[in-house]
Amino acid sequence: MTGMIKESNLFNGYLPNVENSSDNPEILLENSRSKPNLFCINHDLPPLKTPIAVRANKLLSQFQKTYNLTVLTATKNPHLPEGIKINYAKSLYPKALIELLKKFKLEKLITLLIWPDADIFWFIPALLKGYQLIKQEKPAAIFVMMMPYSAGLVGIFLKWLTGLPLVLSLDDSLTCTTMHSASPSWLHYYLETWLEDFYIRQADGVVYVSQFNLEAVKKRQPPQHQSKLHLIRCGADPLDFAIPINQKNQQELAQKFEIIYTGGMSGWYNFYHRPEERTLAKRLYRYWLEFGYYRRATIDYSSSSPVFVGRAIKQVISQRPDWDKQIKLSVYGNSFPEFVVQRVLENENITDVVSVTGTLPHFQAIQLARGADLLLITLANRPDGSKGGIISCKTYEYLMTDCPILAAVPQGENWDYLLDKPGVWLVEPTDTKAISEVIQEIASAKFSGHTMKFDRSHFLPELSYINLAQKYLKIFTQVCSQSTVN
Repeated sequence: MTGMIKESNLFNGYLPNVENSSDNPEILLENSRSKPNLFCINHDLPPLKTPIAVRANKLLSQFQKTYNLTVLTATKNPHLPEGIKINYAKSLYPKALIELLKKFKLEKLITLLIWPDADIFWFIPALLKGYQLIKQEKPAAIFVMMMPYSAGLVGIFLKWLTGLPLVLSLDDSLTCTTMHSASPSWLHYYLETWLEDFYIRQADGVVYVSQFNLEAVKKRQPPQHQSKLHLIRCGADPLDFAIPINQKNQQELAQKFEIIYTGGMSGWYNFYHRPEERTLAKRLYRYWLEFGYYRRATIDYSSSSPVFVGRAIKQVISQRPDWDKQIKLSVYGNSFPEFVVQRVLENENITDVVSVTGTLPHFQAIQLARGADLLLITLANRPDGSKGGIISCKTYEYLMTDCPILAAVPQGENWDYLLDKPGVWLVEPTDTKAISEVIQEIASAKFSGHTMKFDRSHFLPELSYINLAQKYLKIFTQVCSQSTVN
């Protein structure tokens, strides 16, 4: 089959040669003195396993080659490369009060009053600590990685206080209809739109990870602010994929077909309650929680679950009984309670074909993905036919492998981005017939001794954090050259 390769050749000639000068303290000191300072606000850092924390770690590791970094975070005991100055500011989050309100079923009050997100309680400590650090370190610019969105307010206030140029990495748009299909009220919708526009007009540069979202927001901006918007997609680190994966029992593997999904899913509760449990009281409570919401788009989160793929596997096995107990979907990185997961699998009768594992280190997730027979991406469906602007972060990591990819995603940026990529099968998220056909095609190839592998080496430069970081550095250079602060 055209484009099929062995993964061992995937990174040949691409990985950079890294010279280690850490044994010479004098060289390190001289390099440090010659580099400008950059002040970074990263609320989430490792050991947190969120995509934002992983991405921050990768980018800061690259920025460190050009800048001396001072990082402000809300993450306790963060893990970053040696040489980066890390400073912790504790949030004033009123945990006891919030827990009390939840105990009395007053979640709606929390949703209405806490804005733009729960991390707004970090604002004052971060602002005070950040101003002190800037006075000490005298950085050339301020860089803020969102989410949370409230971290952007810290950056703007620090810019007002110091006059330093500000770059915001906005990640998912506040008005992205996939991430934020509904707002607690029309007022919240108005404020979210206003806040995003406010960020763009106050910052010197704003980075988006989605072309679709960038263009939608750009249309709202006056001409003088449109040039501030930059597209820098998420990516992956080639070094994470160059280390040999653990060899399993090859004879055993030849008789199994494993579909792997790495990361969290959000559609569990759509299948949690049985029909007889949907009482009038529960329906009224649900109605109360959703009352007054302003909806931007109709999103079906049920497809962000293993249910439809599990059903598809059942269909395949019904057509090929000889494959019984040989095909399985493994979900790694689940953060939902085990009792919820187990009940959904039992309700849908897919316990025998779906296994779910909790969160695990990012590198371990990559190692597992590299050994998959088929990699799965599944996003929330859009029954109204509208297009979404989100791309799952795992998209880029999956493309770093040579494995087949089943992308059960709605029309939109993720679909368009994967459309011309080798070894990718695109299907609608809830189309179990189409999903089963893809599984049967790829499983048939493996069981007949022709495991599918695909050459994606020409995409590696586009996906690598090494090159993505260079795009950020160009923005830093541009905004600093235009700054009037000495």
